[in-house]
Amino acid sequence: MTSTAVEHLETQSGNPYAGLSLNTMTTKSWTVVEAVDAAAAAGLGAVGLWRDRVQETGVEKAAKIVRDAGIRVSSLCRGGFLTDLGDPAIALESNRQAIDEAAELGTRELVMVAGGIPDRDLAGARRRLEDRLAELVPYAAERNVRMALEPLHPMYCADRAVISTLGQALDLAAPHPADTVGVVVDSFHIWWDPELEQGIAAAGEQGRISSYQVCDWLVPMAADPLLSRGMMGDGVIDFAVLGASVRDAGYRGDVEVEIFNEDIWATDGNQVIETMKDRYLELVRPALLR
Repeated sequence: MTSTAVEHLETQSGNPYAGLSLNTMTTKSWTVVEAVDAAAAAGLGAVGLWRDRVQETGVEKAAKIVRDAGIRVSSLCRGGFLTDLGDPAIALESNRQAIDEAAELGTRELVMVAGGIPDRDLAGARRRLEDRLAELVPYAAERNVRMALEPLHPMYCADRAVISTLGQALDLAAPHPADTVGVVVDSFHIWWDPELEQGIAAAGEQGRISSYQVCDWLVPMAADPLLSRGMMGDGVIDFAVLGASVRDAGYRGDVEVEIFNEDIWATDGNQVIETMKDRYLELVRPALLR
């Protein structure tokens, strides 16, 4: 029986957090240096970087900071927003830059948020997404970067992402090689999907799972739904079921904690990481071990 990524990383290092990644949005106020230093000091194996923080630091310097800390970049966020009605050359150039940044940072996974509906034509927005993604595939392939399509919860369809399910993301990815177009399994966005287990299994069979991102769905939601992500265990998501599906699908990458939450942002970042580690051990990691 093949070992999971968590088992492999932990066997190599003796560290139960070797497969855990801090997304810089979870500690939003921290610079790249602060996030990387804290993640490394806490024994985490990786960080997930957002482009705004990388660009503040400079891509070359950010890459060196991560290398010197001895950890990985699990993903770069974000590319995408390919549905706009304006000049497509602008969006395409921005995404080529994001692909270049991912390559320099040493991560294969560039998270892609599709973009919303600039008019009332949902089908047209999805066609533009399909066409522009296809234009970017050769560029990404040349740089050994995979564009990781992230389906977002349907409440974000109008302004952020016209793909809402893993099934839709896989249909969009299907014409392209699995090492160039993948999908993101983000607990917050897809936990509700009645076809979730089938979608994760299909993504695994195709070798397209780029990232497993975790946080919880809070009840009641925050006034701003964008900021309604919670720490694992503070909401309604069953991470045992979700994690087992990801494990059985053969995912071998990092588990990335990405949380948008004003209360968490106001908490000391080191305390956030310690809580994150505890919840990972309690709720997320057990399902990833065979």
